[in-house]
Amino acid sequence: MKPPLATNAWLALVLIAACAIVSRAHGAPVGDGLDLTIPLPPTPVRVEGHGQLDYEVLLANHSDKRITLEEFVGRDGRDGRLIAKLSGKTLDQHIARFGAVPAPASDPESSLPVAGTLIEPGQQVVLFIDVSLPGHQGIDTLRHRVSYRVAEANGTSRSSGAPLALPRTRPSLLAPPLRGGPWAAIHDADWPRGHRRVFYRVDGHARLPGRFAIDWVKLDEHGRFATGDADLARAWYGHGADVLAVADARVAAVRDGMDEPSRISQRTHPVPEDDAGNYVALQLADGRYAFYEHLRKGSIRVAVGERVRTGQVIAALGFSGESTGPHLHFHVADASSPLGGEGLPFEIRTFERLGRYDDIARLGKPWRPADGDIVRHHEWPGSNTVVRFADEPAPDRGR
Repeated sequence: MKPPLATNAWLALVLIAACAIVSRAHGAPVGDGLDLTIPLPPTPVRVEGHGQLDYEVLLANHSDKRITLEEFVGRDGRDGRLIAKLSGKTLDQHIARFGAVPAPASDPESSLPVAGTLIEPGQQVVLFIDVSLPGHQGIDTLRHRVSYRVAEANGTSRSSGAPLALPRTRPSLLAPPLRGGPWAAIHDADWPRGHRRVFYRVDGHARLPGRFAIDWVKLDEHGRFATGDADLARAWYGHGADVLAVADARVAAVRDGMDEPSRISQRTHPVPEDDAGNYVALQLADGRYAFYEHLRKGSIRVAVGERVRTGQVIAALGFSGESTGPHLHFHVADASSPLGGEGLPFEIRTFERLGRYDDIARLGKPWRPADGDIVRHHEWPGSNTVVRFADEPAPDRGR
């Protein structure tokens, strides 16, 4: 799913129930105001043997002076160990800005590009944090500090805050949504237009449903995703593949009846409300919702209120909605609307990690083979990895 960015959605983030960080400014004039808010405290998820945190920091300039961000630091709130440090171009690359006043291409007093690090009075930016936590599996609190300069003020200001408690909940543990493989798990936190960085505004609130979304594309052993004419949807290996229930669950929502083009070149761009195409949402035992999107018209075998069992065929992979080619979009969220929930982490019980695409532009060609342990347990597949699932998923027996 590749949704359009809703420009005004950022303004609604301040309405989300959030954990605000108490700020203290050093070296800045009275009235300086850089507010820091974390809309959704992160739940750690396991990726390739380590923990990972994916979350957002909202930075708002409530002063009447331009602010230039210099450095962001995140630490383990318990022992002070460094977990994230962003500055310069790296900081700039992790920021999305909004507002009517554009940032200049560069700082006239420096060669450093600052398109994202400048915050005009009244503007807000979002800082995307995605960090690995080797040796920090038990992390339970975070501390943050932002260093910045205020126009016409001397020195550097710093805003820091009290420890932010992480949720005690765990990611949803699920069976695979598909059989066999190879399947490319397409997602990347750094893509500006990918799932990770696109908010939707629904009912006046901005949410990020695709925070942990994966687009599953089936390949052959050589990395090809289609046979014959790749412009034909039915020529893609994944088109029509069985889509499976990831847990014993209740069907919470269904949409069917949306046509799909026969050719990739004929695809259209629907309104955001139709991006998911034909879809199924399952309510899981932990109260979260598993979403299957871009399903083939007429293939959905379940109805709202029906109970399903782990591994049960519920639909077929298709090419409906906002899709660049036949694939299964899968994500977990806290609400039964495709766009109206916050994306939450999940882990898959067992899969084989065959390799990875270091550059997703090479999709269709051989991937880089995996090294180390191939069989993975209780993990979220890493960015653009290639995996294989069992031909018949095991029944759901809990953790």
